[in-house]
Amino acid sequence: MSSSLDEINRDLGNNPQALVEWALTQGERPICTTNFRPFEAVILHMVTQVHPGMPIVWMDSGYNTEATYQFADEVIKQLNLNIVSFVPRRTRAHREALEGPMPGIDNPRHAAFTQEVKIEPFERALSEMRPDIWFTALRAEDTPERAKMQPVSRNNDGLVKVAPLLHWSAKDMYQYLQAHGLPNNFDYFDPTKVEEKRECGLHLQH
Repeated sequence: MSSSLDEINRDLGNNPQALVEWALTQGERPICTTNFRPFEAVILHMVTQVHPGMPIVWMDSGYNTEATYQFADEVIKQLNLNIVSFVPRRTRAHREALEGPMPGIDNPRHAAFTQEVKIEPFERALSEMRPDIWFTALRAEDTPERAKMQPVSRNNDGLVKVAPLLHWSAKDMYQYLQAHGLPNNFDYFDPTKVEEKRECGLHLQH
């Protein structure tokens, strides 16, 4: 790092565009992850305006709504995204034929389900792509855990995690979408979180 992360968080933590531009000078293999949830077009537009060919990594669990898949297709085409998809090793049909429907969050099998459909594909993405910069659309108002995070952090493997929109509100996100003519979709469901303010575990582990 050319500067300490504390200084970067202090000086750029509330300036998403400047934070994106700074982060892209700090590594050679950036990625941006997406799940095509509401407001996701903001981060996808923001990073690709600076780095048009950046790999956009999508861990598609297979449990998205029809509207989410339609929204994803629309955003991919509009922004000409370089999508790299990572899916679970078993299809949804295969898994449900053997184990039944998605387990609820109170079911002891839910942790293994989350590992299979989200965390393992993400860890496979890290292993195969070996990114040094990871952009994510995390926002502090999403969950109590995310409210404690910093816009830039570094994990034990040296991967720099950048959340340019961490301090933005839903209003900020909406205004950005409007200003840039970007689509949005609220018909979204994450089977590993289920509840809106619940963490799935991926961002706690990574």
